[in-house]
Amino acid sequence: MERVMIISLGCPKNTVDSEIMSAIAENAGYEITTDPKTAKIAVVNTCAFIESAVVEAIETILETAKLKETGVLKKLIVAGCLTERYKEKISEEIPEVDLCIGIDGIPLLGKLLKENAKGLVTGELESIDFLNLERKLSQDGGTAYIKISDGCDNSCTYCMIPSIRGKMRSRTIEDISNEVKKLCSENGIKEIILVAQDTTAYGADIYGAPSLVQLLHELVKIDEVKWIRMLYCYPELILKPLISIMAAEEKIINYLDIPFQHASDSILKLMGRKGTLAEYNGLINKLKNIIPDIVIRTTFITGFPGENDDDFNILKTFIAENKFDRVGVFTYFDEDGAASYMLPDKVGNDLALKRRDEIMELQRGISQTKNQERLDNIYDIIIENVSDDGIFYEGRSYAEAPEIDGKVFVASAEPLMAGEIVRVKILEAREYDLIGEVV
Repeated sequence: MERVMIISLGCPKNTVDSEIMSAIAENAGYEITTDPKTAKIAVVNTCAFIESAVVEAIETILETAKLKETGVLKKLIVAGCLTERYKEKISEEIPEVDLCIGIDGIPLLGKLLKENAKGLVTGELESIDFLNLERKLSQDGGTAYIKISDGCDNSCTYCMIPSIRGKMRSRTIEDISNEVKKLCSENGIKEIILVAQDTTAYGADIYGAPSLVQLLHELVKIDEVKWIRMLYCYPELILKPLISIMAAEEKIINYLDIPFQHASDSILKLMGRKGTLAEYNGLINKLKNIIPDIVIRTTFITGFPGENDDDFNILKTFIAENKFDRVGVFTYFDEDGAASYMLPDKVGNDLALKRRDEIMELQRGISQTKNQERLDNIYDIIIENVSDDGIFYEGRSYAEAPEIDGKVFVASAEPLMAGEIVRVKILEAREYDLIGEVV
């Protein structure tokens, strides 16, 4: 039986695509492996959202291609966003690549493997039926990402996603609910994490209006689901019905990932964002008043064209005053093809990096203080695995999303299982991580 290795790069949305490809390959008679030395076929599922992701994708492809000389690798396939963005260029510039598969080519993977296909397979980015296919989960720990839509209808000037992934295409509430039930019954999933390019816009294309709240009403009915977490929630669509169901339903954990991206009205306008500083502050105050223990994660971009000292100081003040629980910062990159590429008043990369570092230093102190405030409190912790030192278990509370936030290291007198949810008292606070013991 030939072994296939699938390398997944980028965001959790890509993780879902990779898990679907793993199941397709396995159902076609191939064995999935994580050992590069034994893989005869390698599939690199790429991200191409920003320049650093493109660089990582190309480096990974070239590194994997070396296995044709040092290992048993016979076929190298590139899938995902890089294929959609660059199409024929990949095979032309990296001849070691045998086959490129676009998003719509994912369900054809098994057939393409058997036919030993070469070249390029892409479609028109119309159907998302492949998201209803079986998945082979890539991680333990009782958690699964649920991709509720693909593509995006926003017009953020710095973003290439609409041109790469197409317009937003939502799955039906019934299809999503059926997937969650299946994953829970067959894999013991307790936490589901809803992901999309714009999670709050879910359903607008098929139901005539954003329908995330209606989806949540159905998902909370599934007994096996204990936690529902939402990522990529755009601020302008976090409205009263969504806040109300979060406050009312215990299963919908009090955590929101809201990509504000900036706080200066002039920069937000240049970015093509729909909010203003006043609206953002109003939303944050409303969330904190209605859900006092809400955890907010956000991202920002420094060095956007036209960002002057006043704009940056507005951003720093916004962060200092709102004291976000989690912050990620990217420096702007001039993407040829993005609308922002044509904007004047470019900011030098050195200055963009300096501003990024200033924000991260500010956030470091905020994060440390917030972790200190959690000392002696007791939280439900979902166990993921045993830590590298073999002494602690690694887990997360409602306040930590997997992969992007910190961890809670848990001491326990009794053995714990991945996916188990236990009560833990926090005993020590570090900059980003916490240490506690089961009570």
